[in-house]
Amino acid sequence: MPEAYHPHPDYGFARDFKGYGEKGLEGLKWPNGAKIAVSFVINYEEGGERSVLSGDGVDETNLREHPGLPRINERNYNAESEYEYGSRVGFWRLFKLFNDHKMKFTLYAVAQAVEQQPEVATRCVEEGHDVASHAYRWVDHHDWSVDKEREYIKKGIESLKKLTGYAPKGWYYGRPSPHSRSLIPKVYEEMGEELLWASDTYADDVPYWTDLPMERDAAEPKGCLMVPYSYDCNDFKFGVVTGFRDSRGFYEHLQNAFDILYEEGEAGQPKMMTIGLHCRIIGRPGRYKALKDFVEYIAAKEGVWVATRTEIAQSFREQFPYKKGKLA
Repeated sequence: MPEAYHPHPDYGFARDFKGYGEKGLEGLKWPNGAKIAVSFVINYEEGGERSVLSGDGVDETNLREHPGLPRINERNYNAESEYEYGSRVGFWRLFKLFNDHKMKFTLYAVAQAVEQQPEVATRCVEEGHDVASHAYRWVDHHDWSVDKEREYIKKGIESLKKLTGYAPKGWYYGRPSPHSRSLIPKVYEEMGEELLWASDTYADDVPYWTDLPMERDAAEPKGCLMVPYSYDCNDFKFGVVTGFRDSRGFYEHLQNAFDILYEEGEAGQPKMMTIGLHCRIIGRPGRYKALKDFVEYIAAKEGVWVATRTEIAQSFREQFPYKKGKLA
């Protein structure tokens, strides 16, 4: 029999199966009476992935056109060039699309990746897009020690602050450790920086609050606002067996999700839709067409608020301030 799991009191979260319940979240209103808040997220990972040059001993096999087996202590120029396409071409194709339509996106920035191409951060700031943290490296953190993770969280915050002029207001790991959800807000507090939201959750169609275990005895707890991310409306599914076979399938899935959430908004239950994108995946022309068509589809709709995740978090916080013990 496996040894029983005993959560650490500073890091263990109770599961919440109820959420907002049958009636949903009542009273939520997006700016200008919008029926839906749409969040486009660009994952910028190119240069922060596993690489022999970064001391990992292996090349990256995740989210590639032709993954194959990892090469040990040997550079894989094919793998490297797939990622380089994202920074050289894919990002700028997406950047132009959203700027042309005056739509703001959130950049999930892997700090080491943006360090390789600082112009990405500079141009995002200049155009008013939101730069959030996708950790310092795009690697799996699940078996890291608390001390090592704390160091890298701090390093990621400092790097992006230097590149953009501000500490990232939001955080998404993708591959967190069991400590991450508590540790990230703790490091922000220790550094005197403000964390407005975190997104390592897929549990709802609107934001929700969580209590932080480390604040159980705090006089003025702050909680942590979770702004749910999406795996289903995400171009990473082009690279997995259970994912999209072609761009038309991706477009139809996005359209279907949007239409349902838009209808619920019309019925008085405004929702949020997240679309996860990767420069080296959706930035390829054959897939990009599906995104372009979807952007044009929602641009023609009334009552659509395309917003950054920080804007969504700020709107939610104004309407629903944190109350200790109220997880949803």
